[in-house]
Amino acid sequence: MRTSILSRAVLAGAVFGTVIATEASAQMAPPVRVRGTVESMQGQDLMVKSRDGKDVKIKLAPDYAVTGVVKANLSDITVGKFVGIASMPQSDGMLKAVEVLVFPEAARGSGEGHYAWDLAPGSMMTNATVASEVASVNGPTLTLKHKGGSNNVIVPKDVPVVTFGPGEKTLLVPGAHVFVSTMKQADGSLTASRVLVGRDGVTPPM
Repeated sequence: MRTSILSRAVLAGAVFGTVIATEASAQMAPPVRVRGTVESMQGQDLMVKSRDGKDVKIKLAPDYAVTGVVKANLSDITVGKFVGIASMPQSDGMLKAVEVLVFPEAARGSGEGHYAWDLAPGSMMTNATVASEVASVNGPTLTLKHKGGSNNVIVPKDVPVVTFGPGEKTLLVPGAHVFVSTMKQADGSLTASRVLVGRDGVTPPM
């Protein structure tokens, strides 16, 4: 049973990675990413209190899925791993990580590249393979290689590190921390087919 649950978690991660890849395509309308806490869940209507204090209603697909976001460790970021790192550019041209997602192996290659992100003004997202790691007292400096080239990222020791875990619809209770990538419809409503929800006190940092 546990193997089956973990297999579904890996598949969920792969599917979400595919969503990220799709979002990165210039041919797609930009997604509206909602970060916040669940206020209510009625049928397929998810109400979220966004991080800026707004009430956001999201219509979920009939077959919507839930993926758990669980804590990982800095030691999980090793050479050869495929990661997604949100970062902020520094004055010296380096990137400083503000969160790290360690992708399940089944999701390797998802959303590969280096592109603008909306976690904070000016933030970037790099989905890439860790090619090398240089240790320092402030945290490792990673060289990330992707199809568009490579980037060096400093990863502070206190940066949030997460990965994907099992997720169930029963996790969508008031107060649960969620990240939802939605699409705005012609009538202004927001729709989504997947919800990322923090488990064991984790807030999805992406």
